[in-house]
Amino acid sequence: MIVALLNQKGDVGTTTLALHLAGAWANNGKRVVVIDANPQGSALERSEQRAKALPRLFGLLGLARDTLHREAPEIARDADHVLINGPRRVATLMRSALLAAGLVVIPAQPSPFDGWASGEILRLLQEARVFRPQLVARFVLNRCGARTVIARETAEALAEHEPPVLAAQVGQRVVFADAARTGKLVCEVSQGEAAMREITALAAEIERIAR
Repeated sequence: MIVALLNQKGDVGTTTLALHLAGAWANNGKRVVVIDANPQGSALERSEQRAKALPRLFGLLGLARDTLHREAPEIARDADHVLINGPRRVATLMRSALLAAGLVVIPAQPSPFDGWASGEILRLLQEARVFRPQLVARFVLNRCGARTVIARETAEALAEHEPPVLAAQVGQRVVFADAARTGKLVCEVSQGEAAMREITALAAEIERIAR
């Protein structure tokens, strides 16, 4: 399967989710490739940091170009799962990623602002469905504060939204930032158990939907 994590708004945790989902699937025996389609190379940068001291868990390629919809299916021939770490505010790259994917996951933080900011990706999603009417899309709530009213209200608002929201949520946890400094995943650091449970639940839900 090819999954694209896309939101034109920055700082919603797209790269963190992509790398942790890839790690969860790889640790479960899947052949995984992450395509970094972000011109800033955020996933590649973290991979280089990891390579200084830790083994590679999955493949990672930098393909920040608008031929992604032709290249990603070829890459997927030799992988169980391909994850596209999407670009910010580059419409041509986002269109190509949308045409490549079977499932689009839109990370959003639980705030009214993020709901509005997702408007551009929703417009691009509608355009892509002209050519790919079976394209599946879901929101995922990321960086949720523990038991906050706004997280609950955002989830309730998105429950009746198109695309719908995934049941699995990922919390706002310092351990993600701590792990990122050395290129580690939360499963590889102390006090990462709760975060890893959330990632595992999200990975399992995405696999169920993408089948």
